[in-house]
Amino acid sequence: MPGADVFHRDFKPRPYWWEAFEPKPLALADVPRQARVAIVGAGYAGISTAIELANAGIEAVVLEAKEPGWGASTRSGGAVSGGVNVGKSFSGRTFQGTPEQIAAVLTSAADAFSLIETLIEREKIDCFWQKQGRFVGAWTPGHYRKQAQRIENLNREAKSGSYMVPRERQREEIASDYYYGGMVVERAAKLHPALYFKGLLDAARRRGVTICAQAPVERIARSGSGWEIRTGRGTLTAGEVVIATNGYTGDATPQLKRRLIPVASHIIATEELPPDLAKSLIPKGRTLSDTRRVLCYYRMSPDGRRVIFGGRARFTAVTPEMAAPILHGFMTDRFPQLKGTRVTHAWNGNVAFTFDALPHTGRQDGMHYALGCNGSGVAMMTYLGYQTARRIIGGANRPSGFELPEFPDHALYSGKPWFLPIVGSWYRFRDWYDRKVA
Repeated sequence: MPGADVFHRDFKPRPYWWEAFEPKPLALADVPRQARVAIVGAGYAGISTAIELANAGIEAVVLEAKEPGWGASTRSGGAVSGGVNVGKSFSGRTFQGTPEQIAAVLTSAADAFSLIETLIEREKIDCFWQKQGRFVGAWTPGHYRKQAQRIENLNREAKSGSYMVPRERQREEIASDYYYGGMVVERAAKLHPALYFKGLLDAARRRGVTICAQAPVERIARSGSGWEIRTGRGTLTAGEVVIATNGYTGDATPQLKRRLIPVASHIIATEELPPDLAKSLIPKGRTLSDTRRVLCYYRMSPDGRRVIFGGRARFTAVTPEMAAPILHGFMTDRFPQLKGTRVTHAWNGNVAFTFDALPHTGRQDGMHYALGCNGSGVAMMTYLGYQTARRIIGGANRPSGFELPEFPDHALYSGKPWFLPIVGSWYRFRDWYDRKVA
Protein backbone atom coordinates (compact mmCIF):
# COMPACT_ATOMS: atom_id res chain seq x y z
CA MET A 1 0.00 0.00 0.00
CA PRO A 2 1.41 3.46 -0.92
CA GLY A 3 2.40 5.34 2.23
CA ALA A 4 2.19 2.19 4.36
CA ASP A 5 5.21 3.34 6.39
CA VAL A 6 3.08 6.02 8.10
CA PHE A 7 0.99 3.43 9.97
CA HIS A 8 1.72 2.48 13.57
CA ARG A 9 1.82 -1.24 14.28
CA ASP A 10 -1.34 -0.79 16.39
CA PHE A 11 -3.19 1.23 13.72
CA LYS A 12 -7.01 1.27 13.96
CA PRO A 13 -9.34 2.42 11.16
CA ARG A 14 -11.74 4.05 13.62
CA PRO A 15 -12.07 7.35 15.48
CA TYR A 16 -9.52 8.06 18.17
CA TRP A 17 -12.40 9.54 20.20
CA TRP A 18 -14.03 6.12 20.45
CA GLU A 19 -11.29 5.01 22.85
CA ALA A 20 -13.21 7.07 25.44
CA PHE A 21 -16.79 6.57 24.20
CA GLU A 22 -17.93 4.37 21.33
CA PRO A 23 -21.50 4.27 20.03
CA LYS A 24 -22.36 0.63 20.66
CA PRO A 25 -25.54 -1.43 20.31
CA LEU A 26 -27.58 -1.25 23.47
CA ALA A 27 -30.91 -2.75 24.49
CA LEU A 28 -33.29 -1.66 21.74
CA ALA A 29 -36.16 0.55 22.84
CA ASP A 30 -39.38 -0.39 21.07
CA VAL A 31 -40.63 2.10 18.52
CA PRO A 32 -43.75 3.55 20.19
CA ARG A 33 -47.03 3.74 18.33
CA GLN A 34 -47.30 7.48 18.79
CA ALA A 35 -45.43 10.53 20.06
CA ARG A 36 -45.99 14.25 20.30
CA VAL A 37 -42.76 14.87 18.32
CA ALA A 38 -40.70 12.42 16.24
CA ILE A 39 -37.05 13.40 15.72
CA VAL A 40 -35.13 11.71 12.91
CA GLY A 41 -31.41 11.53 13.71
CA ALA A 42 -29.69 10.96 17.06
CA GLY A 43 -26.68 13.23 16.68
CA TYR A 44 -26.01 16.61 18.27
CA ALA A 45 -29.03 18.25 16.64
CA GLY A 46 -31.54 15.52 17.36
CA ILE A 47 -30.51 15.00 20.98
CA SER A 48 -30.32 18.77 21.59
CA THR A 49 -33.89 19.11 20.24
CA ALA A 50 -35.09 16.32 22.50
CA ILE A 51 -33.48 17.81 25.61
CA GLU A 52 -35.08 21.22 25.09
CA LEU A 53 -38.48 19.70 24.35
CA ALA A 54 -38.25 17.56 27.49
CA ASN A 55 -37.41 20.66 29.53
CA ALA A 56 -40.76 22.07 28.36
CA GLY A 57 -42.60 18.84 29.18
CA ILE A 58 -43.10 17.83 25.54
CA GLU A 59 -42.77 14.13 24.75
CA ALA A 60 -40.41 13.25 21.91
CA VAL A 61 -39.04 10.05 20.42
CA VAL A 62 -35.69 10.01 18.61
CA LEU A 63 -35.27 7.63 15.67
CA GLU A 64 -31.75 6.63 14.61
CA ALA A 65 -30.72 4.40 11.69
CA LYS A 66 -27.66 3.03 13.51
CA GLU A 67 -26.53 3.86 17.06
CA PRO A 68 -26.89 7.26 18.75
CA GLY A 69 -23.82 9.33 17.87
CA TRP A 70 -22.58 6.90 15.23
CA GLY A 71 -22.24 9.64 12.60
CA ALA A 72 -20.33 12.90 12.58
CA SER A 73 -21.15 13.77 16.19
CA THR A 74 -18.44 11.40 17.46
CA ARG A 75 -16.18 11.75 14.42
CA SER A 76 -15.48 15.49 14.20
CA GLY A 77 -12.30 17.33 15.07
CA GLY A 78 -13.91 18.77 18.19
CA ALA A 79 -13.33 22.44 17.36
CA VAL A 80 -15.99 24.90 18.53
CA SER A 81 -16.20 28.12 16.56
CA GLY A 82 -17.66 31.40 17.71
CA GLY A 83 -18.55 32.39 14.15
CA VAL A 84 -15.28 32.43 12.21
CA ASN A 85 -16.34 29.62 9.87
CA VAL A 86 -20.03 30.45 9.58
CA GLY A 87 -20.98 31.42 6.04
CA LYS A 88 -17.81 29.93 4.53
CA SER A 89 -18.46 27.37 1.81
CA PHE A 90 -16.23 24.40 1.03
CA SER A 91 -14.94 26.44 -1.92
CA GLY A 92 -13.56 29.05 0.48
CA ARG A 93 -16.11 31.71 -0.51
CA THR A 94 -18.03 33.47 2.24
CA PHE A 95 -21.69 34.38 2.54
CA GLN A 96 -22.51 37.59 0.69
CA GLY A 97 -25.67 38.84 2.37
CA THR A 98 -26.90 42.26 3.39
CA PRO A 99 -25.23 43.86 6.43
CA GLU A 100 -28.36 43.01 8.44
CA GLN A 101 -28.28 39.36 7.36
CA ILE A 102 -24.58 39.03 8.12
CA ALA A 103 -25.13 40.61 11.55
CA ALA A 104 -27.98 38.18 12.33
CA VAL A 105 -25.91 35.18 11.25
CA LEU A 106 -22.87 36.19 13.33
CA THR A 107 -25.02 37.00 16.35
CA SER A 108 -26.62 33.54 16.16
CA ALA A 109 -23.17 31.97 15.80
CA ALA A 110 -22.12 33.73 19.00
CA ASP A 111 -25.29 32.44 20.69
CA ALA A 112 -24.38 28.91 19.57
CA PHE A 113 -21.02 29.17 21.33
CA SER A 114 -22.73 30.38 24.51
CA LEU A 115 -25.22 27.51 24.36
CA ILE A 116 -22.38 24.96 24.34
CA GLU A 117 -20.93 26.53 27.48
CA THR A 118 -24.34 26.54 29.15
CA LEU A 119 -25.03 22.89 28.38
CA ILE A 120 -21.61 21.73 29.54
CA GLU A 121 -21.98 23.59 32.83
CA ARG A 122 -25.64 22.77 33.45
CA GLU A 123 -25.38 19.07 32.59
CA LYS A 124 -21.92 18.70 34.13
CA ILE A 125 -20.45 17.24 30.94
CA ASP A 126 -16.82 16.17 31.34
CA CYS A 127 -15.52 16.62 27.79
CA PHE A 128 -12.20 18.49 28.09
CA TRP A 129 -13.75 21.86 27.27
CA GLN A 130 -10.81 24.21 26.59
CA LYS A 131 -11.32 27.86 25.60
CA GLN A 132 -7.91 28.46 24.04
CA GLY A 133 -8.92 30.15 20.80
CA ARG A 134 -8.22 29.42 17.16
CA PHE A 135 -5.53 30.44 14.67
CA VAL A 136 -6.55 30.54 11.00
CA GLY A 137 -3.46 30.49 8.78
CA ALA A 138 -3.47 32.61 5.61
CA TRP A 139 -2.64 30.56 2.52
CA THR A 140 -1.55 33.66 0.58
CA PRO A 141 -0.90 37.36 1.34
CA GLY A 142 -4.21 38.10 -0.40
CA HIS A 143 -6.01 35.77 1.98
CA TYR A 144 -4.38 37.60 4.89
CA ARG A 145 -5.80 40.90 3.65
CA LYS A 146 -9.27 39.37 3.30
CA GLN A 147 -9.07 38.03 6.83
CA ALA A 148 -8.24 41.51 8.11
CA GLN A 149 -11.35 42.85 6.38
CA ARG A 150 -13.58 40.43 8.35
CA ILE A 151 -12.32 41.31 11.80
CA GLU A 152 -14.55 44.31 12.45
CA ASN A 153 -17.75 42.35 11.76
CA LEU A 154 -16.57 39.31 13.73
CA ASN A 155 -15.73 41.40 16.76
CA ARG A 156 -18.83 43.58 16.62
CA GLU A 157 -21.46 40.91 15.95
CA ALA A 158 -19.91 37.66 17.22
CA LYS A 159 -17.79 39.16 20.03
CA SER A 160 -15.00 36.93 18.73
CA GLY A 161 -11.94 38.79 20.06
CA SER A 162 -10.23 38.51 16.69
CA TYR A 163 -6.93 40.07 15.69
CA MET A 164 -4.30 39.60 12.99
CA VAL A 165 -0.90 38.01 13.49
CA PRO A 166 1.67 38.95 10.80
CA ARG A 167 3.99 36.33 9.37
CA GLU A 168 6.97 37.53 11.36
CA ARG A 169 5.08 36.71 14.60
CA GLN A 170 3.47 33.52 13.34
CA ARG A 171 5.65 31.23 15.44
CA GLU A 172 3.91 32.58 18.52
CA GLU A 173 0.95 30.50 17.30
CA ILE A 174 2.42 27.58 15.34
CA ALA A 175 5.90 26.06 15.09
CA SER A 176 5.91 26.47 11.32
CA ASP A 177 6.53 29.02 8.58
CA TYR A 178 3.91 27.45 6.32
CA TYR A 179 1.43 30.37 6.29
CA TYR A 180 1.55 34.08 5.50
CA GLY A 181 0.42 35.05 8.98
CA GLY A 182 -3.19 34.66 10.00
CA MET A 183 -6.08 35.53 12.24
CA VAL A 184 -6.54 34.67 15.90
CA VAL A 185 -10.08 34.18 17.20
CA GLU A 186 -10.01 34.27 20.99
CA ARG A 187 -13.67 33.23 21.41
CA ALA A 188 -13.17 29.70 20.13
CA ALA A 189 -12.60 26.43 21.89
CA LYS A 190 -12.16 22.70 21.58
CA LEU A 191 -13.56 19.64 23.29
CA HIS A 192 -13.69 15.86 23.09
CA PRO A 193 -16.59 15.40 20.64
CA ALA A 194 -17.53 11.87 21.67
CA LEU A 195 -17.57 12.70 25.38
CA TYR A 196 -19.58 15.84 24.66
CA PHE A 197 -22.10 13.73 22.76
CA LYS A 198 -22.17 11.19 25.62
CA GLY A 199 -22.98 14.06 27.99
CA LEU A 200 -25.89 15.15 25.82
CA LEU A 201 -27.11 11.57 25.48
CA ASP A 202 -26.97 11.07 29.25
CA ALA A 203 -28.90 14.34 29.74
CA ALA A 204 -31.62 13.15 27.36
CA ARG A 205 -31.89 9.80 29.13
CA ARG A 206 -32.15 11.49 32.53
CA ARG A 207 -35.20 13.29 31.14
CA GLY A 208 -36.78 10.04 29.99
CA VAL A 209 -36.41 10.67 26.26
CA THR A 210 -37.15 7.56 24.18
CA ILE A 211 -34.26 6.88 21.78
CA CYS A 212 -34.80 4.12 19.24
CA ALA A 213 -31.58 2.81 17.70
CA GLN A 214 -31.40 0.68 14.55
CA ALA A 215 -34.68 2.16 13.41
CA PRO A 216 -33.97 3.65 9.97
CA VAL A 217 -36.79 5.87 8.74
CA GLU A 218 -38.10 4.55 5.42
CA ARG A 219 -41.10 6.78 4.76
CA ILE A 220 -42.72 9.92 6.17
CA ALA A 221 -46.25 10.81 5.09
CA ARG A 222 -49.05 13.08 6.21
CA SER A 223 -51.70 11.43 8.38
CA GLY A 224 -54.57 13.75 9.17
CA SER A 225 -53.16 16.75 11.02
CA GLY A 226 -49.97 14.84 11.90
CA TRP A 227 -47.52 12.39 10.43
CA GLU A 228 -47.01 8.68 9.92
CA ILE A 229 -43.36 7.58 10.13
CA ARG A 230 -42.46 4.09 8.94
CA THR A 231 -39.18 2.71 10.28
CA GLY A 232 -37.34 -0.57 9.90
CA ARG A 233 -38.70 -1.58 13.31
CA GLY A 234 -42.26 -0.34 13.24
CA THR A 235 -44.53 2.59 12.42
CA LEU A 236 -45.57 5.50 14.62
CA THR A 237 -47.69 8.60 14.32
CA ALA A 238 -46.57 12.01 15.55
CA GLY A 239 -47.91 15.53 15.70
CA GLU A 240 -44.61 17.08 14.58
CA VAL A 241 -41.55 15.75 12.74
CA VAL A 242 -37.98 17.08 13.04
CA ILE A 243 -35.33 16.11 10.48
CA ALA A 244 -31.85 16.27 12.05
CA THR A 245 -29.87 13.94 9.78
CA ASN A 246 -27.38 16.49 8.37
CA GLY A 247 -24.67 14.75 6.27
CA TYR A 248 -26.59 11.47 6.38
CA THR A 249 -29.91 12.76 5.06
CA GLY A 250 -31.57 10.03 2.99
CA ASP A 251 -34.35 9.23 0.59
CA ALA A 252 -37.15 9.52 3.16
CA THR A 253 -36.85 13.30 2.76
CA PRO A 254 -35.81 13.96 -0.86
CA GLN A 255 -36.92 17.60 -0.63
CA LEU A 256 -34.22 18.15 2.02
CA LYS A 257 -31.63 15.75 0.63
CA ARG A 258 -31.30 17.83 -2.54
CA ARG A 259 -30.49 20.91 -0.46
CA LEU A 260 -27.48 19.29 1.22
CA ILE A 261 -24.09 18.33 -0.20
CA PRO A 262 -22.49 15.55 1.88
CA VAL A 263 -18.70 15.89 1.80
CA ALA A 264 -16.43 13.31 3.39
CA SER A 265 -14.01 14.74 5.93
CA HIS A 266 -11.04 12.61 6.96
CA ILE A 267 -9.02 12.73 10.20
CA ILE A 268 -5.92 11.04 11.62
CA ALA A 269 -4.43 10.83 15.10
CA THR A 270 -0.71 10.40 15.59
CA GLU A 271 1.09 8.25 18.09
CA GLU A 272 2.11 9.92 21.35
CA LEU A 273 4.89 12.43 20.72
CA PRO A 274 7.92 13.23 22.86
CA PRO A 275 6.73 15.78 25.46
CA ASP A 276 9.00 18.63 24.35
CA LEU A 277 8.00 18.21 20.71
CA ALA A 278 4.30 18.01 21.56
CA LYS A 279 4.44 21.21 23.62
CA SER A 280 6.29 23.11 20.92
CA LEU A 281 3.91 22.57 17.98
CA ILE A 282 1.00 24.82 19.04
CA PRO A 283 2.42 26.97 21.86
CA LYS A 284 -0.92 28.43 23.01
CA GLY A 285 -2.94 25.25 22.64
CA ARG A 286 -5.26 26.67 20.00
CA THR A 287 -7.18 24.85 17.30
CA LEU A 288 -5.77 25.58 13.84
CA SER A 289 -7.22 25.78 10.35
CA ASP A 290 -6.40 27.62 7.15
CA THR A 291 -7.89 29.60 4.29
CA ARG A 292 -7.29 27.10 1.49
CA ARG A 293 -10.30 26.00 -0.54
CA VAL A 294 -9.28 22.44 0.35
CA LEU A 295 -8.71 23.34 3.95
CA CYS A 296 -7.09 21.44 6.80
CA TYR A 297 -7.88 21.69 10.52
CA TYR A 298 -5.84 20.40 13.41
CA ARG A 299 -5.18 20.51 17.14
CA MET A 300 -3.54 18.60 19.95
CA SER A 301 -5.44 15.78 21.64
CA PRO A 302 -7.03 16.62 25.03
CA ASP A 303 -4.00 15.21 26.86
CA GLY A 304 -1.63 17.24 24.68
CA ARG A 305 0.29 14.19 23.48
CA ARG A 306 -0.95 13.62 19.91
CA VAL A 307 -1.80 15.65 16.84
CA ILE A 308 -5.36 15.32 15.56
CA PHE A 309 -5.24 16.35 11.90
CA GLY A 310 -8.18 16.56 9.50
CA GLY A 311 -9.04 17.72 6.04
CA ARG A 312 -10.33 16.77 2.61
CA ALA A 313 -8.00 13.92 1.72
CA ARG A 314 -10.45 13.21 -1.10
CA PHE A 315 -13.84 14.66 -1.98
CA THR A 316 -15.32 11.19 -1.73
CA ALA A 317 -15.47 8.67 1.12
CA VAL A 318 -12.24 6.75 0.59
CA THR A 319 -11.13 4.26 3.21
CA PRO A 320 -9.16 5.42 6.27
CA GLU A 321 -6.21 3.41 5.00
CA MET A 322 -6.22 5.45 1.77
CA ALA A 323 -6.80 8.80 3.46
CA ALA A 324 -4.18 8.49 6.21
CA PRO A 325 -1.03 8.82 4.02
CA ILE A 326 -2.51 11.86 2.27
CA LEU A 327 -3.31 13.60 5.54
CA HIS A 328 0.08 12.63 6.95
CA GLY A 329 1.64 14.42 3.98
CA PHE A 330 -0.46 17.53 4.62
CA MET A 331 0.58 17.43 8.28
CA THR A 332 4.30 17.16 7.56
CA ASP A 333 4.04 19.98 5.00
CA ARG A 334 3.11 22.17 7.95
CA PHE A 335 5.25 20.41 10.55
CA PRO A 336 8.36 18.91 8.90
CA GLN A 337 9.50 17.98 12.41
CA LEU A 338 6.76 15.30 12.44
CA LYS A 339 8.25 13.26 9.58
CA GLY A 340 8.64 9.73 10.84
CA THR A 341 5.68 10.07 13.21
CA ARG A 342 3.24 7.19 12.86
CA VAL A 343 -0.57 7.25 12.61
CA THR A 344 -2.52 5.22 15.17
CA HIS A 345 -6.09 6.08 14.09
CA ALA A 346 -7.77 7.23 10.88
CA TRP A 347 -11.46 7.76 10.17
CA ASN A 348 -13.98 9.77 8.20
CA GLY A 349 -17.46 11.25 8.50
CA ASN A 350 -19.87 13.28 6.42
CA VAL A 351 -20.06 17.07 6.65
CA ALA A 352 -23.21 18.65 5.16
CA PHE A 353 -22.67 21.78 3.07
CA THR A 354 -25.45 23.97 1.71
CA PHE A 355 -25.65 26.01 -1.49
CA ASP A 356 -25.55 29.31 0.42
CA ALA A 357 -22.88 28.14 2.91
CA LEU A 358 -25.21 28.66 5.89
CA PRO A 359 -26.76 26.32 8.46
CA HIS A 360 -30.55 26.20 8.27
CA THR A 361 -33.50 25.65 10.58
CA GLY A 362 -37.14 26.08 9.62
CA ARG A 363 -39.99 24.13 8.04
CA GLN A 364 -40.21 22.39 4.69
CA ASP A 365 -43.52 20.87 3.58
CA GLY A 366 -44.65 21.02 7.21
CA MET A 367 -41.60 19.23 8.63
CA HIS A 368 -39.14 20.97 10.93
CA TYR A 369 -35.46 20.66 10.09
CA ALA A 370 -32.04 21.40 11.61
CA LEU A 371 -29.47 20.88 8.86
CA GLY A 372 -26.30 22.09 7.16
CA CYS A 373 -23.42 22.38 9.61
CA ASN A 374 -20.99 23.52 6.85
CA GLY A 375 -18.05 22.19 8.87
CA SER A 376 -19.01 23.72 12.24
CA GLY A 377 -21.08 20.84 13.54
CA VAL A 378 -20.42 20.89 17.29
CA ALA A 379 -21.80 24.36 17.86
CA MET A 380 -24.13 24.69 14.88
CA MET A 381 -25.99 21.40 15.17
CA THR A 382 -26.44 21.75 18.92
CA TYR A 383 -27.79 25.26 18.40
CA LEU A 384 -30.04 24.39 15.44
CA GLY A 385 -31.60 21.59 17.48
CA TYR A 386 -32.22 23.94 20.39
CA GLN A 387 -33.78 26.56 18.09
CA THR A 388 -35.99 23.94 16.43
CA ALA A 389 -37.31 22.87 19.83
CA ARG A 390 -37.97 26.49 20.81
CA ARG A 391 -39.99 26.98 17.61
CA ILE A 392 -42.11 23.90 18.42
CA ILE A 393 -42.57 25.06 22.00
CA GLY A 394 -43.36 28.59 20.85
CA GLY A 395 -40.85 30.18 23.18
CA ALA A 396 -38.04 31.51 20.99
CA ASN A 397 -36.85 34.88 22.27
CA ARG A 398 -36.09 36.01 18.72
CA PRO A 399 -35.84 34.37 15.29
CA SER A 400 -32.49 32.71 14.68
CA GLY A 401 -30.23 34.14 12.02
CA PHE A 402 -30.35 30.66 10.46
CA GLU A 403 -34.15 30.64 10.14
CA LEU A 404 -34.04 32.03 6.63
CA PRO A 405 -36.82 32.47 4.06
CA GLU A 406 -34.91 30.42 1.47
CA PHE A 407 -33.23 27.03 1.80
CA PRO A 408 -31.76 26.84 -1.71
CA ASP A 409 -31.48 23.79 -3.90
CA HIS A 410 -30.22 23.40 -7.47
CA ALA A 411 -32.06 22.23 -10.58
CA LEU A 412 -29.23 19.86 -11.56
CA TYR A 413 -28.79 18.28 -8.13
CA SER A 414 -30.91 15.54 -6.55
CA GLY A 415 -28.78 14.74 -3.50
CA LYS A 416 -26.02 12.61 -5.01
CA PRO A 417 -22.86 14.78 -5.29
CA TRP A 418 -21.56 13.39 -8.59
CA PHE A 419 -19.64 16.60 -9.20
CA LEU A 420 -17.41 16.51 -6.10
CA PRO A 421 -14.33 14.82 -7.68
CA ILE A 422 -14.39 17.41 -10.48
CA VAL A 423 -14.89 20.31 -8.11
CA GLY A 424 -12.22 18.96 -5.76
CA SER A 425 -9.66 18.78 -8.55
CA TRP A 426 -10.46 22.34 -9.59
CA TYR A 427 -10.14 23.65 -6.04
CA ARG A 428 -6.81 21.90 -5.57
CA PHE A 429 -5.55 23.50 -8.77
CA ARG A 430 -6.78 26.93 -7.63
CA ASP A 431 -5.03 26.50 -4.28
CA TRP A 432 -1.81 25.49 -6.06
CA TYR A 433 -2.06 28.40 -8.48
CA ASP A 434 -2.81 31.00 -5.80
CA ARG A 435 0.19 29.86 -3.81
CA LYS A 436 2.39 29.78 -6.89
CA VAL A 437 1.67 33.39 -7.84
CA ALA A 438 1.88 34.53 -4.22
